[in-house]
Amino acid sequence: MSEPGGNTYRPWEPERYRHEAQSPAGKLPEGDLVFFLLDTVPRLALQRFYAPYEEETRGAPPFDPAMMVCLLLYAYCLGVFSSRKRALACERHLACMAIVGQERPDFRTISDCRKRHLEAFKDVVVQVVRLASEAGLVKVGNVSTDGTKIQGNASRHKAMSYGYMKQEVERLREDSETLVTQAQQQDESDDAALGSRRGDALPAELTRREDRLARIEAAMRRVEAQARAEADAERKRRAEAEAERMRAGKPRRGKEPKPVDESPSEKAQSTFTDPELHIMPTNNKGWDDCGNAQARVDETCQSIVSCDVTDASNDKQPAEPMGQATLSTLGQAGIELLRDDTGASQAIPATLDSGYDSEAAVLALETLGFDPSMATGRQRHHDPGAVPQEPATAQARMAAKVQTPKGKALYARRKVIVEPVFGQIKDARGCRRFLLRGLDHIRGEWRLVCLTHNLLKMWRYGCVVHAV
Repeated sequence: MSEPGGNTYRPWEPERYRHEAQSPAGKLPEGDLVFFLLDTVPRLALQRFYAPYEEETRGAPPFDPAMMVCLLLYAYCLGVFSSRKRALACERHLACMAIVGQERPDFRTISDCRKRHLEAFKDVVVQVVRLASEAGLVKVGNVSTDGTKIQGNASRHKAMSYGYMKQEVERLREDSETLVTQAQQQDESDDAALGSRRGDALPAELTRREDRLARIEAAMRRVEAQARAEADAERKRRAEAEAERMRAGKPRRGKEPKPVDESPSEKAQSTFTDPELHIMPTNNKGWDDCGNAQARVDETCQSIVSCDVTDASNDKQPAEPMGQATLSTLGQAGIELLRDDTGASQAIPATLDSGYDSEAAVLALETLGFDPSMATGRQRHHDPGAVPQEPATAQARMAAKVQTPKGKALYARRKVIVEPVFGQIKDARGCRRFLLRGLDHIRGEWRLVCLTHNLLKMWRYGCVVHAV
């Protein structure tokens, strides 16, 4: 089976494999996940996966991209994220053998296919959301957003604190000066003994030190940039708090706060194996190099309608981008929003936890057409709350909204919409660490995880697959 085009692919005939006398498919249950994917993948538009091979005429014919997509989706559904394990499964796992037949790709081919087509899976995400909507699994009711920290592929032993970086830079510069002096003395000695020489080649030891010095200085610049960003965020937070205090007419308590310091802490760290990740607090009260994986989930059947990974440790910044991504996915999938009696689009209910609480996040979501409900901090038991008097800030309105009976009932749904999704992904499927490096690659990897989450929902609900 091949898409029309100028290239020839190795034959992929899963339907024929299924009817062979000794077919692995004959030994699997009738409703197995692999048959659902074998019926679904040929109905997806995979032109972006075929395009890179159409102009290539060298070498043997490539594997059919549809087969590789099916294999990747099946492996991610089962929580098999290693390319070597996927290649081994093609030789020993009945379901994988039912996908690939006798044409079994090695681990390098599988790994390269994933890296090469991470961006192309964006189209597949939209198509699967469309299929889920047609099957009644996405109805754009209460959409809930949350984030979870997932460990990156970075070594703790390859990280360095800002304080130690400064010491190491000084030491390396002193060593470099000593080596330069020694090299000059050696040159003079050689000139006296052997005549003139070019003298433009640096000693190997000096080259290694200069390379290490350059990498450490680059890490220092990253830490300093992060410290400046955090300082800007703190100034913004103080300005919002001061504006609220002035609006409420409350006197300032305590001493005047000290000016925000933009210099990094001596203990601030950066890793050299994946510099785009930051040290973040984890659920075990420790610290690690993580990506902040975001997901926005529809309440109907816990389908993910948008996802992303950020390098921010808190959730305030991703609130607006996640809202924009949700509207983009729904629009591309052709899912119409609910409308009132006048025909105007209704605001989409959106529930978020207190990690997203900020004036900017609330206003941005409301501007995009959402009706956000988010906790503005830990609420006291039996606190009836008070309706704020006008004029009120967006945060004050949020605090009042989630204290009303209707607001409480809506917000209570958040924990049964989005939080189980992370449990299904991290505990049931074992996705607790990214294997790729670099924020763009990590986003593609998370996109694959969320895409296969939706496919599993469709399979478990027994949905009929329609042509895209």
